[in-house]
Amino acid sequence: MTTNQVLVGVGLTLVLAVGSQVLASRLRIPALIVLLPVGFAAGALIDEVNPERLLGSAFSPLVSLAVAVILYHAGLGLNLARLKGHTRRVVVRLIWMGILITWLLGALLAAPLLDMSRSAAVMIGAILVVSGPTVVGPLLSFVRPNDRLQHILVWEGSLIDPIGGILGALVFHQVVANAKHHVGSGTLGFLASVGIGAAGGVVGAALLWGLFRVLRLGEVLGTTAQLAAVIGVAAFCDVLRDDAGLIAAVLMGLAVANLPGMDVPVRRPFFETLVSLIIGLLFISISATVTPQSLRHVGLPALALAAILVLAVRPLVAAVSTLGTDLTRGERGFVGWMAPRGIVAAATASTFSATLAAKGIGGASKILPATFVVIVTTVTLYGLTASVVARRLDVVRPSRSRPLLVGGDPWVIDLGLALKSAGLEVLMWAGHEQQRERIEQAGIELASGELLAAVTGERAELEGITTVLFLTSEDDFNALAAAILRGSVEGTVHQLGAPPESHGVVAPFIGGEVLFGAHLTWPVLARRYEEGAAVLSRPADEGALPPGCDLLFVVRPDGRLDPVTEAGTPPAGPGDTLVLLAPGPSTQ
Repeated sequence: MTTNQVLVGVGLTLVLAVGSQVLASRLRIPALIVLLPVGFAAGALIDEVNPERLLGSAFSPLVSLAVAVILYHAGLGLNLARLKGHTRRVVVRLIWMGILITWLLGALLAAPLLDMSRSAAVMIGAILVVSGPTVVGPLLSFVRPNDRLQHILVWEGSLIDPIGGILGALVFHQVVANAKHHVGSGTLGFLASVGIGAAGGVVGAALLWGLFRVLRLGEVLGTTAQLAAVIGVAAFCDVLRDDAGLIAAVLMGLAVANLPGMDVPVRRPFFETLVSLIIGLLFISISATVTPQSLRHVGLPALALAAILVLAVRPLVAAVSTLGTDLTRGERGFVGWMAPRGIVAAATASTFSATLAAKGIGGASKILPATFVVIVTTVTLYGLTASVVARRLDVVRPSRSRPLLVGGDPWVIDLGLALKSAGLEVLMWAGHEQQRERIEQAGIELASGELLAAVTGERAELEGITTVLFLTSEDDFNALAAAILRGSVEGTVHQLGAPPESHGVVAPFIGGEVLFGAHLTWPVLARRYEEGAAVLSRPADEGALPPGCDLLFVVRPDGRLDPVTEAGTPPAGPGDTLVLLAPGPSTQ
């Protein structure tokens, strides 16, 4: 290709990837529903967008390294403390039972439906076992199921991708070698790949530990060092054994997220932006490799295969995996209705299909277009129906506000109790051990760990938070932490205002949503509380506020929390609950 063609191809791919994601956000649908048909149309109409022409032999290894970055990012969000009890049992079963059942039934169905040889059918069966965080994560963010389902499905997607990728590589090598099926050799090959990936993960984690504990890299350089370490380790593992780098990437992410000595500075928004861009580019590029001609005799049989996988195979996997656990009937049903295929399936099919076809394997040319149809079908079906199914099964996370109160002073704890009495699920965090003990004694859920790391790095710990309220006595901490967290949490972030006489370094100069107005600063609230003031809740229907009361929050009948801010006071209506700072006996 000429230089101009390369420039056009790269530019168009990037514009289409980001443009599709922007359009999907405006339409309020999962981005993959737009990315896949846009990539397919672009590949059919514009030759320069085809990555096999644009990148040549570099396309496949670049896809592998890009997927490694995605899986590392997924590993950063996996908190081992959450994987316990019945949740762990379900995840383990979904991995090994799910892979075996889906692989076996997928291969048995693919041979007659797609009219392909047994070798090609075994190959596509292995490809279609994977789900992955690239599709599960966006769908779950869109659906917002309860915490337990979130943990189960995210863990399944993050772990099944590297295992499924290695399984696909092993099947590919056996098919190419035209060897007879031998369970022992396949098992040894699988264990070898897992061993190399695990060793790479240990080396990568040790490398990161050394970089940050010895060199103490800053946030910006530390983030780029993580990226370089992940890509370098994954590339070296892939050289030794195909797709072993995926295992290494996930293990490195798990190590960073869970090892106590891993004090790793990370710009989580950078990784989120990078992963979002990679997903868009990969789906546009891989979809562009599928031609209309290749779908001519594959479309309807592949749709039938996708339908059976969705309606029969996945429910069977879910039933077997949740048998004997304490999951509710609705939770079991939703697990059985969430198995979209994603980027690893597309990447594996794109990598292996052409080689197998060149080797003369019967029906191998149908692997990529059939996989493409299954991906489009499952992503579209689950994307359009998952919210409805979750609501019907009553597994959607409650829409009521879930505020996080940062601070442990007595009046802050009373505020948490008042919000809790108004029907909200309250979470608190405090830095001092005595304050944390008082929070637990009050019966309020306590967020564990370091605050900024918990919010920006370990999202599973604080998922569902709708607003963060900084209520400590440190004005600079409130202002700076609020500025850092804005854009990193799902909801709004508010902080107490600094007193007019404040000499803080940053508090007087950082804007934001200031709570309660300029007159209710921390010193004023603490003094009034010492004088006998109390934080309490009362129905808005009881009439006008008593003299000397200050309105702090309005809790709506649907559980929505509206704070009083410097910008204004939310109007109260019938059925609302008011959270007030009432004066003490000595000040009335």
